[in-house]
Amino acid sequence: MNFYTMTNTAITAELGNRLEALRLERNMTQQALAAEIGITAKSYRQLVAGGGKLENMVAALRALNALEHLDNFLPAMPPSPLEQLKLRGKRRQRVRISPYKAVVTRTTEGVEEPGLDW
Repeated sequence: MNFYTMTNTAITAELGNRLEALRLERNMTQQALAAEIGITAKSYRQLVAGGGKLENMVAALRALNALEHLDNFLPAMPPSPLEQLKLRGKRRQRVRISPYKAVVTRTTEGVEEPGLDW
């Protein structure tokens, strides 16, 4: 479906139709869903027709146990490539050589013991 060719009213009506299809799939009456959301049946019908509040749409999706659809509706934007570079912070660029000698391990009766470097 190409939302760019649709009017705002047509888009909200389509979202209402999809909400209604989800309600029917979950086998709930309009009255039961409206009562669970805390609105009147008339307000629910307005929501399905493309009116109503976004808050009521979210409440309806919550009541239908379908909040995961919100992520499809308006997904989170990943940071831009420049922002990702800023978020990386300072990465380690060099290896620092210690002025001390490396500690040698010795084996005594098959058990490795750290050597002393003093």
